[in-house]
Amino acid sequence: MKVAVVQIAPVLLDKKATFEKVEARIAEAAAAGASLVTFGEATVPGYPWWVERTDGARWDAPQSKKLYAKYATEAVNIDRDLAGVQALASSLKITVVLGVIERSGHSLYCTALTISNAGVLENVHRKLMPTFEERLVWAQGDGHGLKVSSVGEFSMGVLNCWENWMPLARTSLYAQGENLHVSIWPGCFRNTQDLMRFIALESRSFVVGACNLMSKDILKSAPDFDGKEVMLAEMEKRGEDWIADGGSCVCGPDGNWIIPPFVKREGIEYADIEMDRVLEERQNFDVTGHYSRPDVLSLKVNRQRLSTVTYE
Repeated sequence: MKVAVVQIAPVLLDKKATFEKVEARIAEAAAAGASLVTFGEATVPGYPWWVERTDGARWDAPQSKKLYAKYATEAVNIDRDLAGVQALASSLKITVVLGVIERSGHSLYCTALTISNAGVLENVHRKLMPTFEERLVWAQGDGHGLKVSSVGEFSMGVLNCWENWMPLARTSLYAQGENLHVSIWPGCFRNTQDLMRFIALESRSFVVGACNLMSKDILKSAPDFDGKEVMLAEMEKRGEDWIADGGSCVCGPDGNWIIPPFVKREGIEYADIEMDRVLEERQNFDVTGHYSRPDVLSLKVNRQRLSTVTYE
């Protein structure tokens, strides 16, 4: 099976323009013969880079409120905004993994979507724990989306960013027979250079790391929004040219690179993966199979979609 890993710069806080970039890359990947195309975390409408660069933790700050309102306005409504991507996936017979900011009510979730090659929204996984300043804009997710999906002969699981550091989150996917792990990130080489190889060695699976980009020049070219100039001034003060330099990559189940991390450029890279390589590496280690000890170690997963109110 051919897998495409896409590295793009979202049009920050512009859902429509970013979806156009996403759809163009899906079409490009399908034309190249890919059966699966993967995008980074929070691709639509972008990662909240402004929080750290606009004094975003200051209580009741008017600018932070305006930025949150803009983010919520441009966030993805699962029921209304995916028709174009779903139609494209169906017509081109390609499975899509896409990181979005999902709006539910007035709360925002960092969500990984899996759309099948029939155009069906198969899985909606909300990030379990936002990291550090992300907690100022994103709500906590739940275990509802800790599921694997069939892609050809592979069983694929997806985790957002630092969820990939959570051994129990990984284990919940391994135990479902995962042999293709997709790890999506806002985009930093430092995050993928070691962890992707480790997950591949631990799980004896193929691992895809999909990352995005954001730089000072990319930000300058983005449509204006309240706080943009403050961000650019802070980056200038720090001497910061790149906030997110990419790092998209693919590993084999032996932990070796198929596509080493590539940085500071948009593009698509392709990898051909074969199930036999998984079977070969699992001959001596299967983390939730013949090498496990369920009589000693076990894991309980709550898959309920959590809500404050339950109506009977």
